[in-house]
Amino acid sequence: QVELVESGGGLVQPGESLRLSCEVRGRDVRRYGMAWYRQAPGKQRDEIARVSNSGFTNYEDSVKGRFIISRDTNNMVFLQMNGLKYEDTATYYCNSELVNFPWGHGTQVTVSS
Repeated sequence: QVELVESGGGLVQPGESLRLSCEVRGRDVRRYGMAWYRQAPGKQRDEIARVSNSGFTNYEDSVKGRFIISRDTNNMVFLQMNGLKYEDTATYYCNSELVNFPWGHGTQVTVSS
């Protein structure tokens, strides 16, 4: 049984940074492309960043230049979020690029002054 465990969210002010972590339990995901998704209240869940199994990255336009996705060899995926904006407020999830695994609980990011 694969379990995705996201952490690192919190309440921050505009312009601040957060680093999200995702631990994948129960499966070696080194051959999978992985991604971060987010879902704001009342909106659909959207992919915002992805990293291939070889390390290539791609970003949704609204986070390009501010967020950095990375991964290690121990089933961890990270999202460094800099220059946070009000509109980044959402619950953040990780999964594979093709959403192969059950969704985790996500981690809440709230940007507020």
